Amino acid sequence: MRPQIVLFGDSITEQSFRLGGWGAALADTYTRKADILNRGYGGYNTRWALFLLHHLFPLDAPTPPVAVTIFFGANDAALLGRTSERQHVPLEEYKENLRKMIQHFKKCSPSVLVLLITPPPIDEAGRFEYARSLYGDKAMQLPERTNEVAGEYAKQCVELAEELGLPSVNLWSKMQETEGWQRKFLSDGLHLTPDGNAIVYQEVIKVFNETSLSAAKMPADVPHHSIIDGQKPEKAFQLKCPAI
Repeated sequence: MRPQIVLFGDSITEQSFRLGGWGAALADTYTRKADILNRGYGGYNTRWALFLLHHLFPLDAPTPPVAVTIFFGANDAALLGRTSERQHVPLEEYKENLRKMIQHFKKCSPSVLVLLITPPPIDEAGRFEYARSLYGDKAMQLPERTNEVAGEYAKQCVELAEELGLPSVNLWSKMQETEGWQRKFLSDGLHLTPDGNAIVYQEVIKVFNETSLSAAKMPADVPHHSIIDGQKPEKAFQLKCPAI
């Protein structure tokens, strides 16, 4: 059975298996080494995601994941009194919800690697432009998310990781290191372009490569074809597939 790496998050995770997505890139990197499971749910915040934990990740699962990325906050940071207010989760609750998720995964497997990823930055002009392209004159007049508020949620995410001794990716800060990040990394002021997905992949794989989850160091699940004897193929499978 291959090890499982779970990607748990909102739409940015759900979309990560699209062409050029960061989840798809991970799946390619771990081909024949580990299975990458996409558990992303568009529109979800941490409050709603808590209801999924026992359903998706039962404590008595025979094969708990070896690693989990937790990538929430973009919806939690939606502003009260604006068009997406039903997704809003207060800052302190957001942090505690992340803590509850971590505790659950650690109950599933004490050795699981949990990697926290902050929400990305928000391009408010890009959000306006996207809304106008969909709704015209009926589009929102005030931003439903701001970069400043997203940064507050990112800070709480990073602080929690530091408190618990867990790795984190500060996507909010990392993307803003690049000039023109608004267009380069974000397709609609929030979701990721291929370049934005590449940043997530690079940061996640950097963390994994510093642990036992480096794909280069993990064994393949079955023998490489080059070592299979055409006359006596069973020899190559005796260790990897002993039931044969």
